[in-house]
Amino acid sequence: MRAQVRPYRDADASAFKSLNIAWISKHFVVEPADLKSLDHPERILETGGAILMADLDGACVGSIALIPYEADTLEIAKMTVAEHCRGRGIGGALLETAIDLGRALGARRLYLESNSALGSALALYERFGFEHLPRERRPASPYARADVFMELLLS
Repeated sequence: MRAQVRPYRDADASAFKSLNIAWISKHFVVEPADLKSLDHPERILETGGAILMADLDGACVGSIALIPYEADTLEIAKMTVAEHCRGRGIGGALLETAIDLGRALGARRLYLESNSALGSALALYERFGFEHLPRERRPASPYARADVFMELLLS
């Protein structure tokens, strides 16, 4: 069965948080900036952003958020797929849907922060056309773990 990507619902709050806490705590330390969005996903929506969830066999197995970042730019954040579901194309489906939604929301640029230890995630971003930002164009990040900065120009 193929995963279905759909808009976030209020009932998804605990899945959104637990899916993201799982991958972050496996590789890094959960930071205050993480909890800001994971504890209050409604704020992402209230500011004009969006959250997408991936369902498989009736369970939430993935998420991705589009967070307003600056004029005409949305940040791709909180993207994850449950470990037992990786390798099934769910991450690609989430990212492709988020890119399409970013365009529909009027973004001209998608931005993301990641970490060099997350090789499969970086390869996925590159496959979808994201390019690495040179050091001089990297903004300050609220995440200590962020050492990779990428963008995708939509126009």
